Amino acid sequence: MRKSFSLIAAEIVGLCSVVILPGLRTAEAGGANPYQVLAPIHHGNLTIFPVVSTNAHDTRQFLTLDEGLRSGEVIVTEAGSISPLIRPRHGQPMWQESHHYDGAEVNRLVLVNNSKKPLLLLAGEIVTGGKQDRIIGKDRLVPAESDPIDLSVFCVEPGRWVGPSAKFAAPAAIGGGAMGGIVQPSVRGKAMADKNQQQVWDEVGKSRTAMAESVEVQAAPEVAATSSYAGVMQNRAVLGKIDSVAAPTQHDYQSMIGHLRENNAVGVVVAVNGELVWADIFASSNLLEKYWPKLVRSYAAEAVVQHAKSVSLEVKAAQDFLDRVNGHREVVENEPGLYRHSEITGDGYRVFELTSLLPNTGFDLHLAKMAE
Repeated sequence: MRKSFSLIAAEIVGLCSVVILPGLRTAEAGGANPYQVLAPIHHGNLTIFPVVSTNAHDTRQFLTLDEGLRSGEVIVTEAGSISPLIRPRHGQPMWQESHHYDGAEVNRLVLVNNSKKPLLLLAGEIVTGGKQDRIIGKDRLVPAESDPIDLSVFCVEPGRWVGPSAKFAAPAAIGGGAMGGIVQPSVRGKAMADKNQQQVWDEVGKSRTAMAESVEVQAAPEVAATSSYAGVMQNRAVLGKIDSVAAPTQHDYQSMIGHLRENNAVGVVVAVNGELVWADIFASSNLLEKYWPKLVRSYAAEAVVQHAKSVSLEVKAAQDFLDRVNGHREVVENEPGLYRHSEITGDGYRVFELTSLLPNTGFDLHLAKMAE
């Protein structure tokens, strides 16, 4: 998106800059909004509006976290558990997991991308293992064949600080065959907007309590006693509840996918109980399809914990929600030549935008919008 702002403050930290910008965001100034909201998929109290775009981008060069963890090309480990090795002449990775030093920290992990592709990370993606389960704190890109980088994370398992290995993986395959997971929007928002560990824990606790109230009586004590967010969401009774919403939504989406792909479907706007809560927009249909199995389950989990009656919502309301990107404050983190991450604060919402700055890109890889 084309931007025109009056810069009032900038702090340069290494190769990154944090910029605070006042006034209006002028994304609309460059032309018409490229995103169009379509008629919704509706199940129970969950309403999902597909979003199509007039812009199409090639995103095949980007690796997802699930792909990297599954292939072993991406290593996520506790801080203090990566040891340097000499890189062989044939270009083999110079970093591997080690267990000789324990410098673990709750809100910090270390990641190495040994792939030849840049790695895309989304806020809210779950990694399990180590001393506690964690979620990625914000969207970012990691360069191909990277040195170890510090990864900002939030714990979603407050009851454990021990593990047989410092290494992390995506959660085991869950209902619908999806690899990994993404926390529901209410938890995701606490990490992205509030950036506060205690608030993340509090929201995980609320979700756990609500899930325990929603499942069968015999399963409730087991769910309530589980400190791990991933563990709660993989409980058989909880899976059944989430599947009751996610499975038909996924089925309807799949039945529409041919038509949506032809129209360049790139995202969704999400409402629960008739209230707009979230939007996820990607640079391509390909990226949306990769993340969709995880995203639909996170939206379904939000609907289950709210457990209220169905309320209808018009397409115009969802379009208006997506169109409003003007804000009165913007914070930008810029890693030159790699990515730009923008957080825009408006009246009753926040927008998070990840833009690729790699050669031959310069487009928004992911945009998330949350209602406040």
